[in-house]
Amino acid sequence: MIPDRNAFGQPIGSSLDKWTERPLPPGTPMVGRYCSIQKLDPERHAADLYAAFSETPDGRDWTYSPAGPFSHLAQYVDYLRREAVKSDPLHHAIVDSRSGKPVGTAALMRIDPVNGVIEIGHIVYSSRLKRTRAGTEAMYLFMRRVFDELGYRRYEWKCDSLNVPSRRAAERYGFRYEGTFRQAIVYKGRNRDTAWFSITDGEWPALRAAFEAWLAPDNFGEDGMQCQSLAAMQTLIPR
Repeated sequence: MIPDRNAFGQPIGSSLDKWTERPLPPGTPMVGRYCSIQKLDPERHAADLYAAFSETPDGRDWTYSPAGPFSHLAQYVDYLRREAVKSDPLHHAIVDSRSGKPVGTAALMRIDPVNGVIEIGHIVYSSRLKRTRAGTEAMYLFMRRVFDELGYRRYEWKCDSLNVPSRRAAERYGFRYEGTFRQAIVYKGRNRDTAWFSITDGEWPALRAAFEAWLAPDNFGEDGMQCQSLAAMQTLIPR
C-alpha cells in the first residue's frame, strides 16, 4: 500500500478522520450453535468449572496462566470472586450448549476504546472444550462481538513464546504473528518472552466467512469429524 504524504512530502498513516471512540464491551451473553458465552458469575459457574478442570489429573493446563492450579474448590471460588468484579479483564464463562455446563473461560482485556484495540486472554479450556466445535465457536463469538458489534480495529492474542499449543491455536484462528517482546513479564517467579499476534478489522470479513463455513453442520460427517479444516477454509477465502 502506498502511504499518504503530508504537505512536507513525508509518508504518514492513512486518514481516519471518521474514526470515533468505540464502546466498552458489554456483559451481555453471546449465543452460538454449540456454545454460549456468559459474563463470569462465580456463584453460578465456579463449581462446574472446577469440576471440568479437575478432569485433567495434573496442573498442566495452568502452566502458562498467571493463575492456578487450584488445589480445592474454595481456592478457585476465591480467585473467581476477585476476578469477576473487574471490568478489565472482563472474564467470561464458555457454556456448552448440549450440557448447559460451563467448560472453559476467557476474558476481553487491555481494552482500549480510544484506539479500537482489545485483547483476548486468560483462556483456559477444560478437556471437555479442547478440540471441539464449541471451542472454536467461542473464539468466533468473541471476534464477532469485537469487530461486528463494537467496531474495534485490532484484536490481539498474546502468550508465552514457549507455549506452543497457544501459538498454534492463534495461527489456526487466523491471527498473524507480529514478533516477540523479550523479557516482557515476570510471572510465577519466572521470565516470559511474549509472542504477539493480531487480527485487524480489514482481515475480519474473510475470516468470519471461513469460521462460518467451518462451523456449519454440513462441514461435519456422521462420525463428527470435520470435512474441511479451518485452515483450508481460510485458504479458499482471499484475505
